[in-house]
Amino acid sequence: MELRHLRYFVAVAEEENVSRAALKLHVSQPALSRQIRDLEDEIGFALFERDAKSLRLTEAGRVFLPESWEVIRRAGEAVTKARAVALGSGSEIAVGYAPSLTFQILPKALRAFQEKMPNVRVALHDLSTEEMLFGLLEGKLQAALLPKPTGGALRRLNYTEIARYALCAAVAPGHPLVAEMGKKKSLPIARAAQEPLVAYTRKDYPDYHDLIDRTFAPLARKPRIAEEHDGVTSLLASVESGRGLALLPESIVDMVGPRLVLFPLVPAPAPASVGLAWRKEEAGKALGEFIAACSTCSGKIGR
Repeated sequence: MELRHLRYFVAVAEEENVSRAALKLHVSQPALSRQIRDLEDEIGFALFERDAKSLRLTEAGRVFLPESWEVIRRAGEAVTKARAVALGSGSEIAVGYAPSLTFQILPKALRAFQEKMPNVRVALHDLSTEEMLFGLLEGKLQAALLPKPTGGALRRLNYTEIARYALCAAVAPGHPLVAEMGKKKSLPIARAAQEPLVAYTRKDYPDYHDLIDRTFAPLARKPRIAEEHDGVTSLLASVESGRGLALLPESIVDMVGPRLVLFPLVPAPAPASVGLAWRKEEAGKALGEFIAACSTCSGKIGR
């Protein structure tokens, strides 16, 4: 039995669906099913009750689930402690971030942190939401700036909201919408829904697709997603080339400048939120100072 078997088991147990778990883990569904079968063969009892429409934990599986998480947690904790020794009492902390939501936050937070701890390096990792969650839970990241996690992941994480940003429709300067809008400053959601959307990939950014669904929920006509991208750079390049409209937080304006035109949406949808997450068992002066630096900056960011 290997640690990955336990991670696979936990993912399937939390999703109660092999297909969704496979997407979350970035593995194929047949491979994931085979790994779960191998684990059951290894331990000698069934973890799931299966039928054509559902997948449920057996009684033994319900007992095995928290124990599996404890093994995974302890392995992550061991990595964290060993890293601190190898790097000289935590001379580096690894932080994941979402560029489109943190462009205004990170520079201020990093300056405040370096003033307090000039000898500690912050290693930044541009990752998708799902990659950040796995990085946190496996001990590869000490903190992450991301939208609020949902489901089982949040039970093992501390999370504090830092900022909220109004949601905007972003288009290229030469997009027909710019001429159509003229001097109007806000774009009706119903009009935005008529344009093809450029979005992030669903498997890597499920929270972004939840945001799309919430934004257009009041409408009978839903927008068509024309393209999906696995990172902000390719998404912005696609929008700039005129291939569609993207829903982005107003904070993106500092990143794109005049390359894109941003229209606030009316009626205003729920804002995009960003916060700081870290494992509940994660500790250390460097992490504490980084959390404090981010919290200090939150008062300077638009809410």
